Amino acid sequence: MNVHLVNDSLTVANRIRPVLLKLNRELRREVHSLGVSGYQVSLLVAIKQAPGIGVRALAAQERLSPGGISQAVARLERAGLVRRTPDASDRRRHGLTLTRAGEGVLRSVKRRRTAWLAGRLDQLTRDERAAIDAAVEPLARLLGEEASP
Repeated sequence: MNVHLVNDSLTVANRIRPVLLKLNRELRREVHSLGVSGYQVSLLVAIKQAPGIGVRALAAQERLSPGGISQAVARLERAGLVRRTPDASDRRRHGLTLTRAGEGVLRSVKRRRTAWLAGRLDQLTRDERAAIDAAVEPLARLLGEEASP
């Protein structure tokens, strides 16, 4: 194993960035056979985490234009994955929620991605898997999140 000094954040960033980008790309590819894109899955996850979120708030959260998000949400709605429901206090606003089909797609995405990743992890040694497991907590903190099981 190649050992580098981890005191240099720039060195670590330059080493980990391409690995994380490729990992993300591979995980996104796993969902194409389900008929959704990685972008659509990202929106479904955001809606699941904030049921009732409006299009503008979703756009702000995803750092995208409200027009672009609105088109993407319309496609998800036509596919039967998302439902718009009128806001009780403001009739002009609609909240977004997942349909049963949308929840099913997310479960399938999680299963496929987990199976793909587990298959790759099976190819590593026990020590390599332990090193990756040990990196989960610091990576989660890097993103300002807690690691989930």
